[in-house]
Amino acid sequence: MSLLCSQVSTAWHKNVFVFCVILQNIAVTTGSAERVANGESTAGDETVVSKEEENKTGFVKFGWVKGVLVRCMLNIWGVMLFIRLSWIVGQAGIGLGVIIILLATMVTSITGLSTSAIATNGFVRGGGAYYLISRSLGPEFGGSIGLIFAFANAVAVAMYVVGFAETVVELLKESDTLMVDESNDIRIIGTITVVCLLGISVAGMEWEAKAQVILLVVLLVAIANFFIGTVIPTNNEKKARGFFNYQASIFAENFGPDFRSGEGFFSVFAIFFPAATGILAGANISGDLKDPQDAIPKGTMLAILITTVAYIGVAICAASCVVRDATGNINDTVVPGMSCNGSSACSLGYDFSRCASQPCDYGLMNNFQVMSMVSGFGPLITAGIFSATLSSALASLVSAPKVFQALCKDNVYKGLHFFAKGYGKNNEPIRGYVLTFVIAMAFILIAELNTIAPIISNFFLASYALINFSCFHASYAKSPGWRPAFRYYNMWVSLFGALLCCGVMFVINWWAALITYAIEFFLYIYVTYKKPEVNWGSSTQALYYINALDSALALTTVEDHVKNFRPQCIALTGAPMIRPALLDITHTFTKNNGLCICCEVYTGPRKLCVKEMNSGMAKKQAWLTKNKRKAFYAAVAADSFRDGVRSLLQASGLGRMKPNTLVIGFKKDWRNATATQVENYVGIIHDAFDFELGMIIVRISQGFDISQVLQVQEILPYFFLITESTINTIQSMHVGEFNQKLLEASTQFKKKQGKGTIDIWWLFDDGGLTILIPYILTIRKKWKNCKLRIFTGGKVNRIEEEKLVMASLLSKFRIKFADINIICDINIKPNKESWKFFEEMIEPYRLHESCKDITTAEKLKRETPWKITDAELEAFKEKVKPCLLFHMCTFSYTPDKYDTYKLLFDIYKLDFYCKHCRGVL
Repeated sequence: MSLLCSQVSTAWHKNVFVFCVILQNIAVTTGSAERVANGESTAGDETVVSKEEENKTGFVKFGWVKGVLVRCMLNIWGVMLFIRLSWIVGQAGIGLGVIIILLATMVTSITGLSTSAIATNGFVRGGGAYYLISRSLGPEFGGSIGLIFAFANAVAVAMYVVGFAETVVELLKESDTLMVDESNDIRIIGTITVVCLLGISVAGMEWEAKAQVILLVVLLVAIANFFIGTVIPTNNEKKARGFFNYQASIFAENFGPDFRSGEGFFSVFAIFFPAATGILAGANISGDLKDPQDAIPKGTMLAILITTVAYIGVAICAASCVVRDATGNINDTVVPGMSCNGSSACSLGYDFSRCASQPCDYGLMNNFQVMSMVSGFGPLITAGIFSATLSSALASLVSAPKVFQALCKDNVYKGLHFFAKGYGKNNEPIRGYVLTFVIAMAFILIAELNTIAPIISNFFLASYALINFSCFHASYAKSPGWRPAFRYYNMWVSLFGALLCCGVMFVINWWAALITYAIEFFLYIYVTYKKPEVNWGSSTQALYYINALDSALALTTVEDHVKNFRPQCIALTGAPMIRPALLDITHTFTKNNGLCICCEVYTGPRKLCVKEMNSGMAKKQAWLTKNKRKAFYAAVAADSFRDGVRSLLQASGLGRMKPNTLVIGFKKDWRNATATQVENYVGIIHDAFDFELGMIIVRISQGFDISQVLQVQEILPYFFLITESTINTIQSMHVGEFNQKLLEASTQFKKKQGKGTIDIWWLFDDGGLTILIPYILTIRKKWKNCKLRIFTGGKVNRIEEEKLVMASLLSKFRIKFADINIICDINIKPNKESWKFFEEMIEPYRLHESCKDITTAEKLKRETPWKITDAELEAFKEKVKPCLLFHMCTFSYTPDKYDTYKLLFDIYKLDFYCKHCRGVL
């Protein structure tokens, strides 16, 4: 890249060189491309560490077949395929049975497409569904669904183990060797099974993967054995149990539904749906895949296709060969002359009519072992049941801890960080395995498959809904970072999938759906309140930006109206932590009401200033957020303080959200400051009026700047090698010696204000800003005990009338006030003592050019342009009069009778001291 830059023409060389340097800097850090792809600025170190661990310990990584396809197929082909699918097609019939399968496939296919899109949008680490959702929608959604999804997988272990145990109990029942009774035998066998599976899982992913391949082979042989059995000629024993090979009459009879025992379409769907929920088995071990971006879409979608075809094929074949009810008695044959009344079994020579009045043990509706009966070799179906149930249970037993470990590693729930620790070369979540085992055992004790299935359906549907919504949300936000390599998705299809999942949840079990949403909402609120310190570049952040931009643009079309006026302040605080009191008083009347921008001007060498400014921007904005100040931080680098403020006054804000009021602190050290500093200060006031901004000057007795106190607090720990408590003691002592009053003054506006008075000197029509700001203060909780007291000018002989007029005006504006004071001597000339005091004060700063010759006077003007000329003093003579009477249009908070007059007088002294006074005050 450097060589390429050297060959660029001179005119463009500089720009291209900068571009090349940036590329070189990005390429230096290992894993930076992954961070850029994911937008994870904080996760890069984790990526580097994880790659180092892989190189050191030799992680086992799987391809798309072994890692995704095999796992998904085994997890989808679960207990339902062998011991419930015949019952489902018996209840719903072939027509509705296929619709149930296709509806479940629709949900999982849309979710698979959404999963593929999200998985191919950047680097994917471990965590499966949790990782995909959290990196798309943020920690709030990811944290809530992560717990639910991990719990659902843990419960799924119980469901599959119970299915396995049911099959074993059926075998024991046939041989009359039950240990206790059916329910307790299911519990005993389930407990032994889950302990064995836990041992395989703890042994490591290599052993688990080998076991999965073996189980898949057994499963495929069992399915093939079933299809072969359907064409092998049946015998009398199987006919008595309802199996007659392929018969058109049986197909026609079983095509329509025959719901019994209170079952319906959606209740049957609820039983079947968990059979399709294994689509995330590969994604759940995303951290153990060689190339998750390639493996997850390819393996997941192919697994859905293969398993759907298998489900439909088994359902149609079973319903075309086996009747719904059969007695199992080979002697229940048709008597000559008997009317069949359309019964397919009757037309085939068997009379199963007594099943209408008493329970029968065979047929699609009654026998859960139909596939075993139909197959060519029954024990292979039993082996297939064992394979399907154990492989699904094993996949879920691995998925739940992996997802949970990823959740705990992100420290979204700080109390669960204990489970983040991994062991061995594959970083196995042993603690998570134990927790999953405990949860699975609790549900195994229920021992009722039909009770467990709807619960799992709701949990998985909630997860699927959020995965689909994540894909829609990321597409809708139109973030430049959303560019998945998988193109076969549509945002509106994903939204439809999300709504479909939510609707199916309520149809399946409305109270379980409400509980699921309540849990998810509670977890969402919890994570939102805790605000984990993570930044994953989620689509939620992107949508916030889009909404803010749209709102700002829409606001530009709205004309300003006096009723909608609100103070939008630009406060010259410097670094916000340096002048907290100035920020606090500004924040008091802008919080939830208007814009507040804390501004800082860097002066000095441009290169150093820009570097310092850029390095501190994020830190200072973070300080505002941490201290719950609803304000923005802005900084500029300029040749002088005044130039910087000019830039801020002109360029700050966006559209209608522009500052209309400048807030500054009173320059307390103006007597000791240089003439240039004071001229800049007063010049800023003039600039604010030139740019048509309102002006608020705030003064407190101790001043605002507490930088010296902060420096003492930062330096102390480096000088004392002592305990933290001793440091705190020394800090408090030293600060007390240095300026305890300054520290107390800096926090005075954070406290609740006692009963006091806000004095408003409303002597001129300023548009209402003078009355609006104090009113806003009084509606704040901390200032509600303060009353407004109005001072205004008037004539001596019309005091009561003036009060009534002012009271009427304030009532019209709906402003509550405590008292109105009429100032009668506002137009009286100052007395001689005041004039003398004023002349003595400005004497050091006068030029007295009228007493000197023209050449000397001109020379002094050039050398000291800031001094007051005789002409300027005469021009502003009338303006000085109200100053000397200590009256001005302003307000002050006087809980302790603070000297408002002194503030006003000092401002006028500043104005005269500066020379560039233009009648704006």
